[in-house]
Parts: sequence; C-alpha cells; structure tokens
Amino acid sequence: MNNPSEEFLEQGISQQNLRKASCMTVVTLAYQSLGVVYGDLSTSPLYVYKTTFSGKLSLHENDEEIYGVLSFIFWTFTFIALFKYILIVMSADDNGEGGTFALYSLLCRHGSLSILPNQQATDETLSAYATHGSMETWQSSALKSFFEKHPRFRKGLFIFVILGTCMTIGDGVLTPTISVLSAVSGVKLKITALHENYVVLISCVIIVGLFSLQHHGTHRVAFMFAPIVAAWLLCISSIGIYNIFRWNPHIFHALSPVYMLKFLKSTGTEGWISLGGVVLSITGVETMFADLGHFSSLSIRVAFTFLVYPCLVLAYMGEAAFLSKHHEDIQRSFYKAIPEAVFWPVFVVATFAAVVGSQAVISATFSVISQCCALNCFPYVKIIHTSSKIYGQIYIPEVNWILMCLCLAVTIGLRDTNMMGHAYGLAVTTVMFVTTCLMALVMIIVWKQRIASAVAFLVIFGSMELLYISASVYKVPEGGWIPLVLAFIFMAIMYIWNYGMTKKHEFDVENKVSMNRIVALGPSLGMVRVPGIGLIYTNLVTGVPAVFGHFVTNLPAFHQVLVFVCVKSIQVPYISEKERLVISRVGPKEYCMFRCIIRYGYKDLQQENYDFENRLVSGIVQFVEAEEDSTLKPTSIPCGELRNLDIKIFYAQDHTLTDSKFKDNNIMEQSCCDILETKTGMEHSGSSPLKEESLQILRAKESGVTFILGHSYAKAKKSSSILKKFAINVVYSFLSKNCREPDVVLNVPHTSLLEVGMVYYV
Repeated sequence: MNNPSEEFLEQGISQQNLRKASCMTVVTLAYQSLGVVYGDLSTSPLYVYKTTFSGKLSLHENDEEIYGVLSFIFWTFTFIALFKYILIVMSADDNGEGGTFALYSLLCRHGSLSILPNQQATDETLSAYATHGSMETWQSSALKSFFEKHPRFRKGLFIFVILGTCMTIGDGVLTPTISVLSAVSGVKLKITALHENYVVLISCVIIVGLFSLQHHGTHRVAFMFAPIVAAWLLCISSIGIYNIFRWNPHIFHALSPVYMLKFLKSTGTEGWISLGGVVLSITGVETMFADLGHFSSLSIRVAFTFLVYPCLVLAYMGEAAFLSKHHEDIQRSFYKAIPEAVFWPVFVVATFAAVVGSQAVISATFSVISQCCALNCFPYVKIIHTSSKIYGQIYIPEVNWILMCLCLAVTIGLRDTNMMGHAYGLAVTTVMFVTTCLMALVMIIVWKQRIASAVAFLVIFGSMELLYISASVYKVPEGGWIPLVLAFIFMAIMYIWNYGMTKKHEFDVENKVSMNRIVALGPSLGMVRVPGIGLIYTNLVTGVPAVFGHFVTNLPAFHQVLVFVCVKSIQVPYISEKERLVISRVGPKEYCMFRCIIRYGYKDLQQENYDFENRLVSGIVQFVEAEEDSTLKPTSIPCGELRNLDIKIFYAQDHTLTDSKFKDNNIMEQSCCDILETKTGMEHSGSSPLKEESLQILRAKESGVTFILGHSYAKAKKSSSILKKFAINVVYSFLSKNCREPDVVLNVPHTSLLEVGMVYYV
C-alpha cells in the first residue's frame, strides 16, 4: 500500500507542495486557536500589575520593586506556560484530548485506577483504549501495585481530580467578572465624572448579554474570535514597544532573575504576598491544555511560541517601563500607558477581547460539567448540541444561568478587581498544582519514565505553584474565600451524587435475580408472552436486574422479546459508532432474551436520538443470524435487507456481537414490514432467508416497543449518622428529584414508558 505522500505524487502533487499544504494547515489551525484557546491568557495584562501592587506593596513603588515584579512575571510565564505546558504537558494527550480528565483517564487505563462500575475486559479491545507502549518498569509496577492494594488512595486521587475540576468551574465564574470589569473600568479615565455604580452596571449588562447569547452556540460568532484576539495581541505588543522606547529602554535588564531575589529581600513578607497578583499572568494556561481536542498540539504550540508569548512579554515590559516613570498611576497603569491617540480603539478591542476570553472559559465549563455527568459525578442536566458540524460545542441551560447569577453576585458584591484577582489567583494555582501532580504520575505509569524524572518535574514546578498558592491563601479574607466556597459546594454536590450512584449500583448488584431462578420458570418465564419488545434499562452489565424480578412476581404478561439495556461510561474520550453497541444473549435461546450495552466516552454526548430502536433491532437480527454460523474469528454477513450496514462482528465465547457503523444517516428507513417483504425476494435471488427467530424479532418490533425504567429512591438507614442522613435524605434526594430524569436523558417516548419504583437503603 502506498503512503499518502506517494499517492499525492501520483496525482501530480510534488513533495514540496505537500509540505506547503501541511504547513498551511498548521498555520490556519494556529490562527483559529487564538480565539478559542488564548482569549483568557491574552487579557491578563488588564489586571496583573494593578492586583500585584494592591496591598501594602504599593508603598514601595520604586524601580527595584517594579523590576522585581516584571522579572517574576517573565520567569513565571516562561517556566510554567512555556516549559511546563507547551513543552511537556501538551504531550500527555488522551487520544488528542487534554485537560484534567484526560490525565486521569490515562492513569485509569494504564494503572487500573478507575472507580467506575461495570468495567469489563472487552472494553480494553476498544481502539481508543490502547495501553501498549514501552515495557513496564519496576517504578511503574510498584506504583500500580500500591494503588491496587490501597483503594483509599484511589478514592483520594479521584477526590483530588474533582477538586481541580471544581476550581475549573470556579474559573468559569471569576473570569467573566474580572475580565469584563477590568476592561470597562478603563472608561473612567476619560469620563472622570462617571460613578463606580455605572461601571458595575455596564459590566453587568455585558455579562447578562454574554450569557444570554450562549444558546446560539459559539460557532455562530467563532469566526470573529480569532481576529479580535489577534488584533488585541498586536495592539498591546505595539503599545509595549512604544512604551519601552519612550519611557525606559533599559527595562530589559529586569529579565535577569537577580531582580527576583532583590525584590523578595527588599520587600519581605509584603513581596511574598504580592505574588498572588503575579500568578494572574498565567491565567488561561490550563484552558490552553483543556482545549487541545479542538486543535492539534503543534498548532497550539506554534501560536503560543511565535505570537502569544512574545506579544505578552512585550506588553508586560512596556507597562513596567511606563510604571518606572509614573509611580502614581500604579492602580490604572494599563490604560494610562496607552497613547492618547489610540485610547478609544484599544478600549473597544479590550472590551471585545474580555468577552472572547470569558466565552472560552464558559464553553470549557460546559464541557467539564458534561464530562462529570458521564462519570456519575454530577446530576444529569440538559445538554444541547449547538452545532451540527462541530462536535463538542454544547450548551447547558441550567449551568449557564447559575453561572450568570454567580457572576453578577461577584461583580455587584465585590466591585473591586483587586479582590477578584485574589480569588482568581487561588483558583488558577490550585488547578495547575493538580495538573502537576497528575502529570508526575503519568510520567511514571504511562510514559514509564524513571521516578527521578517525575520527582524533578514535581519539585521544580510544584514548588513554584505552592509558592503562589501560599501567597493566594493569605488573601482568603480579601476575596480568596470565593473559590474555596464555590469549590466546597460543587465538591459536596459531586461527591454526594457519586456516592449515591455508587450505592445504587451496589444495591442492584446485590439484588439481581439469579439465572437459576429464571431458567426454572421455563421459556414463558411464568407469564403470558405477548407480541412486542420490552427494553429494560439497568445499571448492570451482567445478570438480571431486580426490576425484572418485580415483573415476574407481579405482572401476568410480558413481551415476547426482552432486551436488557445498559448505558455505561468508559474512561476514554470518545467511542466510535461501530464500537458503541455490544449485544449478547441472556439465558437459553428459546427464552428470547438479549442484552445490549451502550458504551460512551467521557466526552461523548449520551443522547439516543438517532433511531435507536431500529439500530438495536437490526443489531439483534445480525447477532441471531451470525450466532450459529460464526466461529471465534470475524464472520461476514450476507447482504440483503441489511445491505446498508457495514458489518463487523466480534464474536467471543460469551456470544457477544459488537454493532457496526452505519454508512449513511438514513438508517433503517424501511419499516419492519418492508423488511419482511424482502424475504420473498431473497428466496428468489438465491440468498439465504432470515432465520425464524430473526423474523420473530422483526414481527415483535412491528407490534411495538416498551421502555421499562427502574426509578430508585435512596434513604439513609436509621442507624446512620446525622451527617449521612442529611447528605442522602436531603441533598441527594433533592438532586435526584430536580435533575433530568433517565427517560429524558435517553430520549424515551412517554407513550411507551413504564417506570417501576424501588427504595434502597444506604
């Protein structure tokens, strides 16, 4: 088989033109990444110096302090943003996806750290589950063995990941408030009579407008994002160059790390506390990693290295040069440093850039909440796909309005970007430290690096981040409490929900019906089998759920064909459609009972709105047709009424069939009656007719499909503590009653829905 380059050569495309096309693709993606990835990071100059000099350090406004702060900004930006994220962390992608969950997913697969229920050996055959790589080292084996022997540490790691996730959600609240308010506050320089209340009001109007437009989807305005951020970066870098040459051409001396030591020596405790403002220069680097799935790692690296990094460094140097000659303007230095002639254009661009930066974080928050729902860490919420062309662009109404209310509360309540900066700094540094710790584990367990390399990575970058966390913690009374409160609330919700769902699964496992009991009832199951298909949704991938036991005991009749449907998540970002469904038989053949497992990745959208009934029936028919004729190796299926399907069968000793990918969107447009009519044509053409069981299933489909869902209610045992009773009987019960019901999540038609209530005690 020819490689792609040889194929292009055969078509008359030269190797040189091929390289040009590849380079153009990277450059195009790098340009597009500006609007999605770098909006938050590029707006940091609006508030970094202002927040850094907001405390008692403002009394030390001489050149040595300004030089020291610039040195800290430059080396922090270089070490953490460039060295840590661009050079190292960006390489730890999970099938092209980045972020905290991607690192945790890698660890779960390579180190067997997953706490998700229903994990099976067949999941490891997924194309996205690949764990092959270099040979195991004694360090990686020892670390994996440690986690296997100590389940509490696996649970602790999970809680640690949830902490980083909750701080990311906190970013979704703080980024719009500080970015928009910082941008709008610049108008007070030109309209001095404008009261602070009007600045807050304008900021609130912009925030309300920003969240009100979310339901349209970012794709409708995304084409504007990249030009805005590009124009913003060019503006602030040009102004930075202007200020360097006009006010202090020797400002580049501040890049020497010696000035950091002088700064700490001369300012002491106040200098250390001010580092909580310096860390705001790298807000957005975690978003850069989290949005890796939308672009290639090379394009993000190119955009940062050749445009974002130099532009922001020039902007910080220019503002420091201006401050070295204007100590009195320390609290409004950004807008004061703008030349009079270009003030209003830059102000407009700054406002738009703040909105773009906020949009990126809001979209990331939606994505994080969606992933938490998939991993049973957050109550089910309504998830809307806002783009039919771009996968992953989603909108969550409930979360959107909650974020808006929280943003308005912070904006109106604090009214001060300095206090917001203190809160923002603590949230950002916590997320970065979580990433550093997870990355050190990835280096040992996934990359099979020596433990010395991982320890060096953890010590170098972890110590820097702990230094900034310590400075931010000192500011807890001055706004730093906000991310802590938000993180505590979201962590409580996530942990209680995950605990309740785990106990529900344990209850289902303990109370599942014995197969011996089912077999003893005979093929009729002790009931009248009426025409139709019954889909029983369950959390179990093996065994018969307790819900079915209720039917066997209390109902006189049930459907002719029974299918136990299990929707489960796997620790991979995406699962292809051809690997989505796994169908197997339950019990003897004459019982006509099947199991369908629907597998999702943590970034897949769990919505069965793509003709699921017909897909399921066709998959069962394929399984029945292949069951007797198959061997342990892949088997082909004759074309006929299923000719629209590209069949791929995985047939193992447990009689499992992996469903295939449909070639077009018009899946099973024929009704089952039409399919049955094709039997005669198949017989005349010499093709093998469908088996009797297959025809029975198709006739049952024509008689109707009923969806049976178990509705479980959790209650704490009487012997439980007061805290546990409050968590289960109040919090978990409230979340269960107010979240999206399973039938809505699965898009089940209400006319065909039957719910069975059950109570379980935890």
